[in-house]
Amino acid sequence: MGVEEEYLLVTPEGEPAAQSPAVLGLAAREVPRTDEPGGDVEKEFKSEQVETSTRPCTDLGELLGEIRAGRERVDTLAQGVGVRIAALGTAPQAIDPTVIPDKRAGEIRARFGLTAHEQLTCGCHVHVSVADDEEGVRILDHLRPWTSVLLALSANSPAWQGVASGYASYRSQVWGRWPTAGPTAPFGDAAGYRAVVDGLLASGTILDDGMLYFDARLSQRYPTVEVRVADVCLDAADAALQAALVRALADTAVATPVDPVPPRVEVLRTAAWRAARSGLAGELVSPLTWRPARASDVVDQLVDHVRDALVANGDLEAVERQLAEVRRRGNGAIEQMAWRARGDDDAAVVRRATQRTLGAPALVA
Repeated sequence: MGVEEEYLLVTPEGEPAAQSPAVLGLAAREVPRTDEPGGDVEKEFKSEQVETSTRPCTDLGELLGEIRAGRERVDTLAQGVGVRIAALGTAPQAIDPTVIPDKRAGEIRARFGLTAHEQLTCGCHVHVSVADDEEGVRILDHLRPWTSVLLALSANSPAWQGVASGYASYRSQVWGRWPTAGPTAPFGDAAGYRAVVDGLLASGTILDDGMLYFDARLSQRYPTVEVRVADVCLDAADAALQAALVRALADTAVATPVDPVPPRVEVLRTAAWRAARSGLAGELVSPLTWRPARASDVVDQLVDHVRDALVANGDLEAVERQLAEVRRRGNGAIEQMAWRARGDDDAAVVRRATQRTLGAPALVA
């Protein structure tokens, strides 16, 4: 398993900064750590953000170390050009973001207008290895009901363009404007997946298969399933929690008969909206009953669903410990709103987030 994270680039004062070309320039001078995939600092769609990735890991503790090391590395690079990183799903401030100087990005901006222009959002993507595309599609179809719970756990974007959005994850609402974003119907098998992809490409709407922005998809770069539904997490341990749960869902999918009556996309979209709206602070739609239930109970349902896989992977104790921590202090959205309640303005929220991103207490004068 591996994790990709996107971060905002911000000034020490807490304002977004269009400095990714400069940060990437410094990263390009470094000697690669290994020949393994991952471990890179990469561009994203906007100059106010940057992405890192871990190397493939089997041990959860090792993965957490990789996530933390990636954050420290890119923050050190960012400081070399006078900025920092902040693991926030959206910038709190009103901002007119800058598309990176890249031909493909320019084509997306021209084709998708305001949707592309406003798209300054940061997510967390989890990769789990698969034997082949058939196994990958089996996993995609199985985890469909549970992606809304992953979103609720990670929700970390309550503000948008200088105002409180009323959502725990407004990033997911902004991201949902893309024509291929969100939950999918069951694909059935690899041929079914490819038929959907071919149809979307044939429509002439998206540029290429890199614009398949499904909540979960087969990776174009690696032999993995890539789960893309989560906001970037303030706490590195919450990102590792996402990875452990996704790997457990994948292992459970391989060991579980195919659901003869899979939920419809309309139901999944409703569950995702509910998760985005209230995160862990209210009710979620239970994937077992498709009725509202307390968020904590729905999280417990997810853990029960994948318990055997968590035990087999040696992850159950760590997952339960981290979930207890999340229940104690909340997800990123809850933390941000608590800072607001104590009087923090936009810039102070960003400064606190920078400290949390690097593992320090969020103390700001």
